[in-house]
Amino acid sequence: MNSHTHDNAGDDEERTMVYVVDDDESMRDALGLLLQSVGLGVVTFASAHEFLSYEMPDVPSCLILDVRLKGQSGFAVQEQIAASQLGLPIVFMTAHGDIAMSVKAMKAGAKDFLAKPFRDQDMLDAVAHALAGDAERRDALRSVEDLRRCYESLTPREREVMAFVASGLMNKQIAGEMGLSEITVKIHRGQAMRKMAARSLADFVLKAEALGVKLPQSAAAPARGSRT
Repeated sequence: MNSHTHDNAGDDEERTMVYVVDDDESMRDALGLLLQSVGLGVVTFASAHEFLSYEMPDVPSCLILDVRLKGQSGFAVQEQIAASQLGLPIVFMTAHGDIAMSVKAMKAGAKDFLAKPFRDQDMLDAVAHALAGDAERRDALRSVEDLRRCYESLTPREREVMAFVASGLMNKQIAGEMGLSEITVKIHRGQAMRKMAARSLADFVLKAEALGVKLPQSAAAPARGSRT
């Protein structure tokens, strides 16, 4: 059984994709047409193997996954997706649903769990929610990448000052740790904040934390002793 592609992403600013994995051809076709009717790009698959070997474009996406598949359960597919760190949100559907299954799916990170037959609107709402969540996740990843680029523009001294600021030290304490004058520390801190596009000292510290900026081992011990 080959996968059927319904490739119509509409005129969305950012293309989105929905993947459907179900061994029931009539269900695949019905879902493909439903999602296509609201302008979503859709690719349907008859098996988990077909889906897992598909080259996915780097756009906000979600997976509609049947719990019971020939050869492999939907939960096994969910585990493989989690292990691959794709971050792909999953909407489960089943004709054999029960509370235990639903709890297991949600605990493992599923976005929704719909029992067949479901209302079209319930599926569209679940997909919209999953796609919005994936778009947010991607934005957060992009913002961290932007922060990394800014951080790479800092001089070694500016990075050191940033690490000390993030550890909670005042300018005077940082000056003592680095063997610099307080005014020099202020200059380095100001330059680092400008390059990091930090709106305030608190924003500067948050950005350092987001990047996991840590003091070098040689400086960490005395710095901890200096905190007030």
